[in-house]
Amino acid sequence: MSSTSGRHSPVNYRLRRVCGALLPLLLLSACSMGTVVVRGTQTILDSGIVAMNRETDLDLARAAMPANLKLLEGMLIEDPGNRALRLYAAEGFYGYAYGFVEIEDRERAEQLYRRCYNHARLSLKQSGVSLDPESSAEHEFEAAVARAGKAAVPAMFWTASCLGNWINLNRDNPAGIAELSSTAILMRRVLELDETFYHGGAHLFFGVFYGGRSPLFGGDFARSEQHFRRAREINREQLLLVDLLYAEYLARQRLDRDAFHNRLTRILESPVNLNPDLALINAIARQRAGILIKSEDDWF
Repeated sequence: MSSTSGRHSPVNYRLRRVCGALLPLLLLSACSMGTVVVRGTQTILDSGIVAMNRETDLDLARAAMPANLKLLEGMLIEDPGNRALRLYAAEGFYGYAYGFVEIEDRERAEQLYRRCYNHARLSLKQSGVSLDPESSAEHEFEAAVARAGKAAVPAMFWTASCLGNWINLNRDNPAGIAELSSTAILMRRVLELDETFYHGGAHLFFGVFYGGRSPLFGGDFARSEQHFRRAREINREQLLLVDLLYAEYLARQRLDRDAFHNRLTRILESPVNLNPDLALINAIARQRAGILIKSEDDWF
């Protein structure tokens, strides 16, 4: 029998059909059912984050977030290599720590920022930046980050944000201050690749980075002003966090009481429906503005 007729024989045809039916099962066997379920919930998670960002009731948001965070960590046990879940977890721990814990319990906030950082750091490693931001030589880390592409922007942003806020709560720790250069390296790369990512968050970072320190210690008020202005432009003046951080860091460092008072007053008088998609972060900004303005006489 010729080779051509052999390829079309009934036996071979049935064998190919059996192999074709078994192939999906073999692929599934390499991927646990839990992993399949986790990856199938991606769109639900996306919608859940949108809904949380639109929440105006801070008490409701605060009560809901811990359970959501533990759900994410449970899903990561099933699918530890899922970069998107890692970033969701980093963003969630950051938001929970900043919005609801830092004001009341700085020590607990430090721990939450470390958990935030650990998730983001794993995602950064999965994105191709394997060097440790906390222990690598600055020039080696900068070279590694320079090779990262746009796909690594979320991991770079959340790694720098989580580590940066942990450092901010450990200003008396020399090791923490030394690590600040790594966060700046990451955020500069974010600016180069996508300055609008997360509401222009890299510009907010550098607004604080340059505005929250005296020029004697690396501060630069003019550069801080530029970054805050650009963040305001990107968000069309609808992200109240811009004014909050301007008042808290740049205006205070400049001893500019009028700017401090005016920025916080604008936040407190802003409409609740300023931007529905920014409702939660704007509500957090209002709450923090109310706390800051009560200390005006103590600071000026």
